[in-house]
Parts: sequence; C-alpha cells; structure tokens
Amino acid sequence: MLCGEDISLGRKLTKTSRSTEKFVNYTICKSTLETVIELKNNDYQIISLEITTNSTPIHNFSLSNKKPIALIVGDENFGISDSILKISDVIIHIDMFGNNSSMNVVQATNIALYEITKQLM
Repeated sequence: MLCGEDISLGRKLTKTSRSTEKFVNYTICKSTLETVIELKNNDYQIISLEITTNSTPIHNFSLSNKKPIALIVGDENFGISDSILKISDVIIHIDMFGNNSSMNVVQATNIALYEITKQLM
C-alpha cells in the first residue's frame, strides 16, 4: 500500500521498482492514518520501522503472534507520524553506528523485511 496525496506513478517509480509495479499488486490510499487504523481493526499486527526512545532494536525483536503483518515505513525526510507510532503494536529500529542517525528508507525496508522473513520461515 502506498499512502499519501501525491503518489507519482511515473518514470521514476518504474525505474526505482525496475518495472515490478507491473507484477506486484499495490493500492494507493490517501490517508496513512486511516489506512493503518483499518488494518489494525482487521487484526493486522502494526510494526513501525522508526528510531524512537522506546523502539526495539530489530535484532532483539521477535514476532509474538501469527497475525498478518503491516510493516509501516516512513517518509525519507519526516519518518512515521506520532499518531501512527502511538497505535503501532511495536516500533523497531535498525541500530546505527557512527555519526548518522538515519538510513535510506529502501535499504532500511530491505533489512526489516529480511529480518521478519527469517522469523516466518
């Protein structure tokens, strides 16, 4: 699911996705908060990927139930809103070393999906 008001499905998306948007089902939703609330109401486990004061390092996180998962990743510049973090079942982060406190959202998503997939196998 892609959430937001101005989701561009042009050349940049095609290049970034390497044309997989032709084969992977996706939906565009205007409101991120409404979409996450709907997923939560439909018994999804809401996992947000964000560095916060109470987030769990991804290497210490373990799935605690068999619910379907909604992995929430934020905007490159602004992250995940506080309203979504408040309704998340768990907030995880990738430990960062050095002077930088963030990483490219695509790379962070890849790491999170890898770690979650390992637990599902």
